[in-house]
Amino acid sequence: MKHGPSNTRDSLGERELIAAIRARTPTAAWLTIGIGDDAAVAEPARGALEILTTDALVESVHFDRRLSSPADIGWKALAVNLSDVAAMGGTPRLALLSLGVPEHMDGREVNELVDGFLELASQNGVVLAGGNVTRSPGPLFVDVTVTGFARRRNVLTRSGGRSGDDVYVSGTIGAAAAGLSWWKESGDAKELAGFQECIERHRRPQPRTRLGALLGRNRAASACMDLSDGLADAVRQVAEASGTGARIDASLLPIDPAVREWFSRRGLDAAAAAAAGGDDYELLFTVPRRRRGRLATVVRQARGVSVTRIGALTAEPGVFLVRGEASEPLPAGFVHF
Repeated sequence: MKHGPSNTRDSLGERELIAAIRARTPTAAWLTIGIGDDAAVAEPARGALEILTTDALVESVHFDRRLSSPADIGWKALAVNLSDVAAMGGTPRLALLSLGVPEHMDGREVNELVDGFLELASQNGVVLAGGNVTRSPGPLFVDVTVTGFARRRNVLTRSGGRSGDDVYVSGTIGAAAAGLSWWKESGDAKELAGFQECIERHRRPQPRTRLGALLGRNRAASACMDLSDGLADAVRQVAEASGTGARIDASLLPIDPAVREWFSRRGLDAAAAAAAGGDDYELLFTVPRRRRGRLATVVRQARGVSVTRIGALTAEPGVFLVRGEASEPLPAGFVHF
């Protein structure tokens, strides 16, 4: 982690902050040079391909500081990148963290943000190898790069699906979108009560790193993508990349009862709303029927992560949500621009 330009806030104690981060950051034998130099130096994983991903979180776009604590923001900034590595069938290894710190944010809050980041990093065996701290004249932004690895034959892509492959999703969908919607309408997170788990899905998503690595390692899945922009977006992108269509059964979608009730109260169809909601960070993947045995092994090894078959890829073009004998176009996912 290196210093930003000279206009970085002196009051933040930039050098002291970086020294404190370095002091509490575990290292690894393969990390030859870590935090403190102009760049990190790492030895590649033997016999594996390197997986690289990056994502930036911007205040008021990806998080609201009235709802998410600094530790929540640090956690989520890493989680969204770990989810991408999981979707590629890889194992995460190294992270870079860059912060654009606004005037109103003090050193204590920055340290809390790093606490959340390092907590999730520790849970996933990820080493913070460096990054940057600079001043932001606008909102807080957190930019993270993660590298991981996988053997060549274990890498998953969006384009590997084939007609007839079953479509699966991990966990449940729609909770993060429902929780955020509840908070925006209530104006007070304290009113969430029994709905707290939904808001936690928005604040601190759980990347399916173990499941993704197992799907690649066991070669159970033919295609995979994470649900950063919602299930509907992922189904559409996997089908398009694979040159297929898809039919998703509305009755099979794993939606928590509280989420169904929330969407219904607002006059929305729960299946369509949950499919369109973003921030789930679950994995959508396809499995050829001949590999169902491999998938069963993965599920046993995934330590309690649920997996649900929700439909299939089709030779016919088009992506549809099926309700009994009727079908309709799958709704659009979350759109950034």
